[in-house]
Amino acid sequence: MQAAPLARLPRARYKPGMRFSRSYIPTLKEPPAEAQGVSHGLLIRGGYMRKLAAGIYSFLPLGWRVLAKIENIIREEMNRAGALELLMPAAVPAELWQESGRWDAYGPELLRLQDRKGAHFCIGPTHEEVIVDLVRRDVRSYRQLPLNLYQIQSKFRDEMRPRAGLLRGREFIMKDAYSFDVSEAAAKQSYQAMYDAYGRIFARCGLEFRPVEADTGAIGGSLSHEFQVLAESGEDAIVACDNCEYAANVEQAELAREEATKPERKFGALEKVATPGRRTIEEVSAFLGVPAAQLVKTLIYVADGTLVAVLVRGDHSVNELKLKKLLGSREIFAAGDSDVETATQAPVGFAGPIGLSLPIYADLEVRNLANFVVGANQADAHFRNVNVGRDFRTTAFEDLRMAAPGDPCARCQGGTYKGYRGIEVGHVFFLGEKYSAPMRCTFLDERGAEKPMVMGCYGIGVTRIAAAAIEQNHDASGIIWPMALAPFQVEIVVDQAVPECVAAADEIHAGLERAGVEVLYDDRDQRMGPKFKDADLIGIPLRVTVGKKALAEGAVELKHRRAPEAERVARADAVRKVAERVRAELAAA
Repeated sequence: MQAAPLARLPRARYKPGMRFSRSYIPTLKEPPAEAQGVSHGLLIRGGYMRKLAAGIYSFLPLGWRVLAKIENIIREEMNRAGALELLMPAAVPAELWQESGRWDAYGPELLRLQDRKGAHFCIGPTHEEVIVDLVRRDVRSYRQLPLNLYQIQSKFRDEMRPRAGLLRGREFIMKDAYSFDVSEAAAKQSYQAMYDAYGRIFARCGLEFRPVEADTGAIGGSLSHEFQVLAESGEDAIVACDNCEYAANVEQAELAREEATKPERKFGALEKVATPGRRTIEEVSAFLGVPAAQLVKTLIYVADGTLVAVLVRGDHSVNELKLKKLLGSREIFAAGDSDVETATQAPVGFAGPIGLSLPIYADLEVRNLANFVVGANQADAHFRNVNVGRDFRTTAFEDLRMAAPGDPCARCQGGTYKGYRGIEVGHVFFLGEKYSAPMRCTFLDERGAEKPMVMGCYGIGVTRIAAAAIEQNHDASGIIWPMALAPFQVEIVVDQAVPECVAAADEIHAGLERAGVEVLYDDRDQRMGPKFKDADLIGIPLRVTVGKKALAEGAVELKHRRAPEAERVARADAVRKVAERVRAELAAA
């Protein structure tokens, strides 16, 4: 048999409809034992994906349709914003990363390999170096700028502990874009254009989200915003002002700077008290009858191989990002138990600043405390009535704590921070000349002078959006997809044992496809109960049920996945009403 000419092959990426009996949707009654988090379990149970290795998944037909929906929305908005799509290699020569300085700085998450000739490569977790190398070869004049290039591509980051399925995987699909401009002012216009495009993308995906100021991390640069999908299961803590638009990751959030005050109370006599077995703030607070805000934690950190002590109030947490910036350290982490015991000569849980032979950095709010409680650097003992200056001295006072709900806003008068949990799905960075200067990505300006291009970069986690949408939209029965992301817009469930029902379902199916509605037709020879359970698990927004009783009265049942009950609609009106509802929900996004 002769192969069909290419011109006759279907051009659509996927068909608008699918019959369940001919599909590959292997649903499960229970999530596998390794499933962590709601989206991880539901994506596997619903037949959207299967695990290949830790943090690496195969996407089945339903899952791939969801990702295709997300990619299409991203493409439309990126193109609308003037960006141009391309595709870069996944394997990147080490020389480019060495040229930018990231080969050694990025850390063990970078998957490195050698080819048969011994040349070193990495699998790109992000592509700043590649895009800079590409642009510097061809773009020479200010007349060729601005330029914004993007791709949608699989990335790999060798996470130490991949978890929660697509939320913290090792291989993932990402949209990464890179802008090139002639000046900082022009580059910030490009940054704003991407910021606005991201808002449109996540709104069209049907997500409740919040853009927040964030740290630039391993990407670098001087300005960045994360786009956080609000969900109780989110691993990121964010705060937002209830009076102005300011919002930030708690690690980045600014705190209203308090002036140093002289505590009004008289200093009490330093007193060592027995606290047998009381190590935690909660235990010591309850045992001594002292509020957590009147205790001071002494935490030992390793900063580029050197031990330092950090003091914060008992009800606050150390902001390691602020500490890292204060010390100018490349790497900082909490000291292990053995280092703490060596530095304090006491078991973990009893560290304190008195007599401690380490540099001591204290949060600003410690400066305003009087007669507080600290560990005594001795097992089962604490000091009370401790005061800075009299009982110990600090190397420096600085803002070193995490922002928290209830803190006053640093940007406006009268605002207070409220706390949220979020899942980062997008990040925009103003890079400036971080990559263009060392890699000599330059252009000639109007006067013929050579200058480095000013850059921005912009990432969206395609696979992470799918997981975040589920974390935000689910119930005890399964997924509740936003209409824009659902693999199909409507599912038809039919009583296959009744020929009249099958005929009516076939008619509705054909009518919906003619109307351009994407339909999953559950024509399996099964009881209705299991079909309903699968429909709720898979989470398609609208369900049309063709059953014997309703059909005898000239009706079918229409149920929205979010609605508690189904409604009856006339069989003759079913196609029109379903199509209208689909269009209305898509238009509202």
